[in-house]
Amino acid sequence: MSIEKKIEIRGIEPVILFGPFDSYLKTIRNAFPDAQITARGAILTLNGEAETVGALERIFREMIFLADKHGEVLENDLNALISLALAPAPSTKPALPDDEDIIVATADYAVKAKTNGQRRMVAEARSNDIVFAIGPAGTGKTYTAVAIAVAAWKAKSVKRIVLARPAVEAGESLGFLPGDLAQKIDPYLRPLYDALQDMLTAEKLKFLTERRVIEIVPLAYMRGRTLNNSFIILDEAQNASSKQMKMCLTRLGINSKAIITGDVTQIDLPTTMESGLPNAERILKNIKGISFVYLDKSDVVRHKLVRDIINAYEIHESR
Repeated sequence: MSIEKKIEIRGIEPVILFGPFDSYLKTIRNAFPDAQITARGAILTLNGEAETVGALERIFREMIFLADKHGEVLENDLNALISLALAPAPSTKPALPDDEDIIVATADYAVKAKTNGQRRMVAEARSNDIVFAIGPAGTGKTYTAVAIAVAAWKAKSVKRIVLARPAVEAGESLGFLPGDLAQKIDPYLRPLYDALQDMLTAEKLKFLTERRVIEIVPLAYMRGRTLNNSFIILDEAQNASSKQMKMCLTRLGINSKAIITGDVTQIDLPTTMESGLPNAERILKNIKGISFVYLDKSDVVRHKLVRDIINAYEIHESR
């Protein structure tokens, strides 16, 4: 069934929206050859099948939003918007809405809380603005925290996600890594990218990071900022100093939440420097709105040997 949709455009130069010599408009027409797009004055008219017109309307309204907010629409923005519009619709399974363990549903599968510790993380994040998730490697702290943040963003509870990690060396020297500073820092942030790539399409993740809706930064880059309407994750917090921990926690602005994850048995700081994670645990434990969730060996969701490895190291260290 063919329909017609009109979009009014005001206060935006046509060249910003349609590109130099209407190049953006031509790109969109080539991507949707079965639709008719007509621009006359301040009125944009879309004709075609209902699904196609709906996709075109989303593209143009997002372009108008970008033009209003940033004063420009980049070619990369347009290509990402077209890719998202042409992507297959997410598959939905009737059982999903009834499954209480689901944190966020993706096009391919649902990210679920698999252990009691992860379920406590989800529950505490719903009722507290700051949650500390403390536990050994393999318990899914980072993955669950990212899923909770993505779910909050999808529900429009927050407008952006900020993920931070201390760039602290774990037995290797940052100076010996190849590349410039950005390339040297990238390995520290890679686990956060990996988690996001499971929950967002590559096109959407690229688009959101380019528009700074999702930021993945070294902890040092958080200084001096106030983050409103944001979901903040500080990962590997055991490698943040006490000053850095205080700095990060005090970035929290209006309508913002934070999850702090860490493992107090894997501190890579110099022995002369106090870790901010156990220090925060002592100082903040009785503040309303701040919750501490402790995960243990029973929450390990990696290879079955990881639990045995953790247990063996605990026995060795206790001796």
